[in-house]
Amino acid sequence: MTFASARELIASIVDPGSWESWDEALDRTGVDEEYAAALATAAARAGTDEAVITGCAQIDGHDVALMVSEFRFMGGSIGTATSARILAAVRRATAERLPLVAATSSGGTRMQEGTPAFVTMIEVTRAVVHHKAHGLPYLVYLRNPTTGGVFASWASLGHLVVAEPGALVGFLGPRVFEALHGEPFPQGVQTAENLEAKGVLDAVASPAELGPLLGRALRVLNRHVTDLSPLSAFVPDGREGPDAWDAITITRRPDRPGASQLLARNFTEVVPCRGTRAGEVSTGMLTAMAMLCDRLPCVLVAQDRDAQRTQRPLGPADLRAARRGMQLAEQLRLPLVTVIDTPGADLSVEAEEGALASEIARSLADMVQLSVPSVAVLLGEGCGGGALALLPARRVVAARNAWLAPLPPEGASTILLGHPEHAATMARQQRVRAEDLRTLGVVHAVVDEPVAADTDPGPFLDRIADEVLRQFTLQEPVDPR
Repeated sequence: MTFASARELIASIVDPGSWESWDEALDRTGVDEEYAAALATAAARAGTDEAVITGCAQIDGHDVALMVSEFRFMGGSIGTATSARILAAVRRATAERLPLVAATSSGGTRMQEGTPAFVTMIEVTRAVVHHKAHGLPYLVYLRNPTTGGVFASWASLGHLVVAEPGALVGFLGPRVFEALHGEPFPQGVQTAENLEAKGVLDAVASPAELGPLLGRALRVLNRHVTDLSPLSAFVPDGREGPDAWDAITITRRPDRPGASQLLARNFTEVVPCRGTRAGEVSTGMLTAMAMLCDRLPCVLVAQDRDAQRTQRPLGPADLRAARRGMQLAEQLRLPLVTVIDTPGADLSVEAEEGALASEIARSLADMVQLSVPSVAVLLGEGCGGGALALLPARRVVAARNAWLAPLPPEGASTILLGHPEHAATMARQQRVRAEDLRTLGVVHAVVDEPVAADTDPGPFLDRIADEVLRQFTLQEPVDPR
C-alpha cells in the first residue's frame, strides 16, 4: 500500500492555487557533522527541509491553517526544529483565528536528539490547548504511521480525529515492542479500522474522502447564525393533553420516530463524532456536529431509541459520548441540542461497575455549566436518570405524548403497591405528561401531535425542529467567562 507525501496530500484536499507556505529557513547551527549529513540525506529523499510543512489554504472556500507531516523525512520524527515549526504554525493559526488541520505521520521523537526533542511535545500540546480554548476548531488526520509521542500528545486532541485506511496507529511501534518483549505485537490492534471500531477514532477516510469531510465540518464550524426567522409562532392551544397512560403506550410503539429519523430528516452537513475516545463505542447515543434545518450550526447529542431496543440499553459509554458532545459544544461555542428518548438506563453488573450513576451525575454537572445556548427535546420516553442526564438545557421542548418519570410506571407501582398492575394509575398520579411538565415549569413548549407521531412522522419531526429553532431565538448569549 502506498501513501501520499505531505505535498500530495495537501494538493488533494485544498482548493487549487490557495496554498501558501508559512515555513522559514531552519537554523542548523550547532548540529554535529554526522547528524547534519543525515538531515541533508533526509531532505534530498523527502523533498522537504523538515519532517513537517506548514501553511494556510482554503478547503471548500474556508480559510484554514495546516501542518502536515512528511514521513519520508526521518520517519516524520519530531526534533526541536520540527516542534519549533509546529509551534509557530499553531500560534499563528490562533492569532489569525483560523481552524487548524493537522495531518500526522510520525514514528514519534527523533532519537538523534533524545529527551530535548521529547519534552517539546509538552509545548506543542500547550499551544494546541490554547488554540482550542479560543473556540477555534482543531481537526486531526492520522496517516500511516502515527505512533509514539505524537499520537500520545497533540495528535489525539482534535475535536475530530480521523485516520487513513490501513494506517498503523498506536502508542508503541510494533518493531520497538518486539525488540523490547521478544515477541511480535498482536496483529490487527494498531490499525485505523480497529481503533474506529473501539471508539478511539471518529472515522476512517481516504485522502480522496478527507477534503469533502473537512468541508462538511468547516461548513458547520464557520456558519454564523444571523437570522432564524421566519419561524412559526408558538401559541398554546389550551388542550388538556392525552391521558398519561395513553401517552406512555403511544411512545412505546416500535415504529414511533426517534432521534435517528430526526437526524436524517432535519439535519444537514452531518459530521458524526464516534465513541468516547476512551476505548468505548456508544450504541445508544448519537453525537454529531451538524446544521439544524440547514440554518443553525450545532452539536447534537441524542438518545437513539432504536439502538437501545435492538442492541443494548443506555449505558455508561453512551453517557460518556454525550459528555464529549457537551464539551465539543462548549469548546467550539456551538449551540447544543439534546434529544431524550429512552425506556431507561442499563440495569446490569457491567453498568454499575462502569460508573453509570457517576456518569449521569457528571452529565448533569456538565450541562448546568454550559455557557452556550442549549435546547433539550423530550421526544418520547423519558425514563429515569438516563433521561434526566440530558434535560438541563436552557429551554426544553416536549412532544405532546412525551413523558418524564423517575422509573417506569410499572416500577413505581411495584415499589408502592407490591406489584406492577397499577402502572396506569401511578402514571396519572406522578404527573409525568408533557402538559404537567409545562405547568411545573420544566418544559417551555409542547409540540402538538394531532395524530400519534408514528402515523404521520414527517410533519411531526418538522414541527419539533421548527420549535427547537424558535427556542434558540429566545436565548440571550452568555459570556463564557
